[in-house]
Amino acid sequence: QVQLVESGGGLAQPGRSLRLSCAASGSIFSINTMGWYRQAPGKQRELVADITNGGSTNYADSVKGRFTISRDRAKNTVYLQMNSLKPEDTAVYYCKALITTAESMAYIRMYWGQGTQVTVSS
Repeated sequence: QVQLVESGGGLAQPGRSLRLSCAASGSIFSINTMGWYRQAPGKQRELVADITNGGSTNYADSVKGRFTISRDRAKNTVYLQMNSLKPEDTAVYYCKALITTAESMAYIRMYWGQGTQVTVSS
């Protein structure tokens, strides 16, 4: 079994920073793209940022210049540094990873974390 566990969410004032972490564990053979999505109340889940195994990154326009995604391949962990937070960044943030397990090396499967709440408010 594979698990993605997020941490680092919470309450922040506008303009402040938070750092999210997502660690993948279990019977992992390899991890392809890892990313962060978010879902605000009444809205669809949307991509925030993702990063490929080779380190290429992709950001939503709304977070470019404020958020930075990175990963530690040795730790199977992806991070999201969120600076200059705005109230509209308030959402549940989910980690996603495309993983090949040791038991099914012919397939890449999508896994999601349980989500972590980020609230930006004064």
